[in-house]
Amino acid sequence: MKNPRLVFLAALAGIAALALSAAGPEPSADFRATVERLVRTARETNGAYDTIRGLTDSVGPRLSGSPGDARAVAWAEAALKRLGFANVRAETVTVPRWERGEESGEIVSPAPFRLSLCALGGSVGTPAGGIEAEVVEAQSLEGVDALGEKAKGRIVFVWKVMERKSDGSGYGATVPIRGGAASRAAKVGAIGVLIRSVGTSNARFPHTGAMSYQEGVAKIPAAALANPDADLVHRLLEGGKVVRVRFALGARMLPDAASANVVGEIPGREKPEEIVVLGGHLDSWDLGQGAIDDAAGLGIVIEAARLIGQLPKRPRRTLRVVAFANEENGLAGARAYAKGHAAELPLHVAAIESDSGAGRVSGFGWTAGPAAEPYLASVAAILKPFGLGDVKKGGGGADIGPLRAAGVPVFSPIQDSSRYFDLHHSADDTFDKIDREELNTGVAAVAALAYSLAESEAPLERIPEAERASRRER
Repeated sequence: MKNPRLVFLAALAGIAALALSAAGPEPSADFRATVERLVRTARETNGAYDTIRGLTDSVGPRLSGSPGDARAVAWAEAALKRLGFANVRAETVTVPRWERGEESGEIVSPAPFRLSLCALGGSVGTPAGGIEAEVVEAQSLEGVDALGEKAKGRIVFVWKVMERKSDGSGYGATVPIRGGAASRAAKVGAIGVLIRSVGTSNARFPHTGAMSYQEGVAKIPAAALANPDADLVHRLLEGGKVVRVRFALGARMLPDAASANVVGEIPGREKPEEIVVLGGHLDSWDLGQGAIDDAAGLGIVIEAARLIGQLPKRPRRTLRVVAFANEENGLAGARAYAKGHAAELPLHVAAIESDSGAGRVSGFGWTAGPAAEPYLASVAAILKPFGLGDVKKGGGGADIGPLRAAGVPVFSPIQDSSRYFDLHHSADDTFDKIDREELNTGVAAVAALAYSLAESEAPLERIPEAERASRRER
């Protein structure tokens, strides 16, 4: 018979071992000191702030395939070279080209009122004189379907308020309306569709964003109303008024155009063939400067990599910054990168994407194999005193989605998004909204995480097959 005391002590030892494993391996003093140095330096830098200002003020809006997009590619190549990156190049990507044109709208009755609206990205235009019709309301895509004959010959208006949440989750609950309302309305005979902007602002700035048409369904013009204007239409209809609206869109699709993913590297000291990707997207919508979406993301990853490159001893692996093309309306850059680097993907040990603006960062989300958790916990423990130690399952992003599909561990900052959707995809997305102190929390978190991933003795466990699928919401 086994000694009960020995069994009890063995059990205690097993629990202690599990606790140690969950906490992660104890990092070396040199590793800890380097991570802490990166964080302190990142909190004081002007680098990301200056990069964002350079992109927004010298290039401006940069919708895929537009002249602004071409200027952005040239700017990114020059900026990465100036900042000391190696192997800087532009990798050509074919992108869709959609042009907004002139747009206008007004309530015709019960009382005239000029509407603040914008075409949704990818919408067809209206006939030259615009369209005018009575408005019928739905509050969901299923509500559009239920309109039936009531929608025939009319303009369908979809009114759903996006909820403000610090994690931005209100967006995912609302954005399917933007993508799918036009085809759903066309199926019930509508001649056009208007939606309440997918955003949280109460300012009279409409929010654009990508929509799509279902194959085999008539293409009708689609636009977003600024939220106060949408709420006016809703109040009128709720009060029993008959509302007629006229709107005109000059939108059109043009032939595909050439753009590029712009790449620059900080070569690793021991394993330069193994790669940690740091990504943001270079393109933006055409209404504002694209400062928070996504000059901020690019500023964060470029500065994080630059600071690591200035360390006395670089990490083992190569850091590769990628300024992705065409995130907003197609993800052609993401697909082209994965295809063009297919032979390298087994050597991609991690990818970090920053695409949630410039708000305060408190840590990082991750998607990898379960064996990665102890190492990431040990990194988070170093970051905790700096307010950057939050860790949660579920990191990733649209541009690194194809890398996730290949099993590459993916990461993203945990960021305060409570104000992000006030500005996102609107004319109010301008450089003055960037707060340097909050921005630099993102630089600090990404720099610490990127260094840790590039310096670890062994790569993290790759994503299990069952968890590799991802979905796009942006």
